[in-house]
Amino acid sequence: MALHQILAEQVASITDLKRNPMGVIQESESGIVAILNRNQPAFYCITPELFSHMKELIKDLELGRMADDE
Repeated sequence: MALHQILAEQVASITDLKRNPMGVIQESESGIVAILNRNQPAFYCITPELFSHMKELIKDLELGRMADDE
């Protein structure tokens, strides 16, 4: 069996997500929940605010790389 690192403090099963999708993310203090399928991380559920922040960080990194290339 392969070991997988879980990059979130909270986890929920796919069944939990199906039962109460909004409750799963609302219970998360960090805004990040690892969704498990058969005890393996399948994907991460994050809040819209965190997603927007991550997009801004990626954009800033890309702009920084473009500036370094000039």
